[in-house]
This record gives sequence, structure tokens and C-alpha cells, in this order.
Amino acid sequence: MIDNPYLPLAIGARWVYEGVDDEGGAETVEITVLDDTRIVMGVTTRVIRDRVTVDSELVEDTFDWFAQDRDGNVWYFGEDVKDYENGKLISTAGSWEAGKDGAQPGIVMPASPLVGNAYRQEFLAGEAEDMFEIKALDATVETPSGRYNDTMVTRDWSPLDAEVVEEKYYTPGIGKVAEFKVAGGSGQVLLVSYTVA
Repeated sequence: MIDNPYLPLAIGARWVYEGVDDEGGAETVEITVLDDTRIVMGVTTRVIRDRVTVDSELVEDTFDWFAQDRDGNVWYFGEDVKDYENGKLISTAGSWEAGKDGAQPGIVMPASPLVGNAYRQEFLAGEAEDMFEIKALDATVETPSGRYNDTMVTRDWSPLDAEVVEEKYYTPGIGKVAEFKVAGGSGQVLLVSYTVA
């Protein structure tokens, strides 16, 4: 069971975000916790599906693998990425699995967040090197789904593309409620609905 307050992943939970991408297209992100598991490095992980459409056209369909340790840290064990253009699969770049080709799992949400702490979310040299730092635990953000206080703000980046920086907002009991690109481009997505089965 994954019940970290800032990243609760109950089976059947669904988040829908809407916003704009770098080119100004209407972006929709739908994240669903599936009733599926995958064994990675001997660990039973929960499968999360992440679908992205731009102007109603599917551009990405990804399956992520997460697990929570006894202390409450949520670990990321890999992803199966499929990128599409005009309805056709064009790339699987960014896919990785912990334990293969030197890839290692990383922490996507600590059990006890502290401002200033930084974490490696994933690691496959030259392919998947996302990182984040906790910037605040008391921020306020408004989205179409509501106003959220006491949110955690993270600064996310990758050494593979250091000019691109995002800020993400997480609220206890729901998870991510907003994401803004603050450097290396523009774009944002905001939570419009959150449902639990």
C-alpha cells in the first residue's frame, strides 16, 4: 500500500490535469492507479498509468512503477514510455527499469519532507536522471479543483537538460495539484479533478 500523505496511490485513484504545453497546445494529463503490480528488483511495485493528450491527440502513454518502504518513502522503479505522433508510436526514449543496464531506483516522495533536502528520482546514465529539491511546505496554490494551503513545493530538474526547471505543488491527502515550467520554456498543468474508487 502506498499511503504517503503527499503521494497517496490508492488503487483506482484518478487525477486529471489541464493546462498548456510549451507550444501553447491544450494539454490534458490523466493519471490512474491500476490494480496491477510488477516485480522489479524483487520488489512488488504498483503500476500507475500516465496518459498525455495535446489538443485531444494522444502524445504519451506511460506506465510507471512505484513502491513504498516501511518508513513511508515512495520509490520509483522505472517506466515504460511510449510517445505518439499522429496516432503512431514514434519513440520509447526515457524508458528504464531499475536493476537493468545499471539503472537504480530513486525516491519520488520522502516520508518526512524537509525544506532544502534534495533527492534523485531515477537513474539510468544519459537516459533518466530526474532530481528534485523541496523548496517549501507551506505554500498556497489555486487550481480549477480548489484552493490548497500548506502545499509542498518542489523544484524539479535533470542534469541531462539543466536549463529546464519545473515547480510542482503537492497537498496532503491528494498528491500533486499543480505543475509549472519556470525555466527553459513555458507551460503548466493544474488539477481539475481527483477521484478515489
